[in-house]
Amino acid sequence: MESTSVVSANAALFRPVRAGNAFEETVERLLQAIRLGVVGAGDRLPSERELAERLGVSRVTLREAIRALADAGYVESRRGRYGGTFVNEKLPEPAERAIGQVDPAGLEDALCLRHVLETGAAEAAAARTLSPADRQHLTGTLAEASAASLADYRRKDSRLHLAIAEVTASASLTSTVADARTRVNQLLDRIPLLEPNLEHSNAQHEAIVDAILAGDPVAARQAMAEHIEGTASLLRAFLS
Repeated sequence: MESTSVVSANAALFRPVRAGNAFEETVERLLQAIRLGVVGAGDRLPSERELAERLGVSRVTLREAIRALADAGYVESRRGRYGGTFVNEKLPEPAERAIGQVDPAGLEDALCLRHVLETGAAEAAAARTLSPADRQHLTGTLAEASAASLADYRRKDSRLHLAIAEVTASASLTSTVADARTRVNQLLDRIPLLEPNLEHSNAQHEAIVDAILAGDPVAARQAMAEHIEGTASLLRAFLS
């Protein structure tokens, strides 16, 4: 029987995720459970049905999250009567993906700065009367990001985010966003590219650009906030 403390931690980690970033937060919750020992090395995760119900996600989303963790070396799936998803005996270390350790305070500083800058940039862009060239710049960089290969995705993604800053017509903001994005990319380079996350990011990019083009600052800010919170969840999951 589980102790009270383990049951409490289990309940805290396997609680319903927010709908906006279901895949990313599912990955985060599962990784937290593994790293905190709530599900120990060699142990089996709760059943797919139970996890989906407790996290409040579809079984498709859950399977994508588990597949991402399997690809990253955290879990393995076994078939048969005693099958399921098991935590690997040896877990990968974040430092194995890049030289040097990630400073937790530095991570949070980078994420906070990005949140403030990029939500503000999206809001400011939507509040402006955009020229035809501005609008073409946004739709063009959005199309390039959506069509980018896995190998080229980070660069095209960064270019779209910079385009949003650019159409605010604030050179200072664009420069600062570029600096902040460089810091974030150094962190993103330490974690695996997850295809379900990229698909989700592309949909969120479209929502952000649509809100900007529609001249809706509130919706643009909210869409950007949801988007970067998903990225923050993955960075905390893999690097914290």
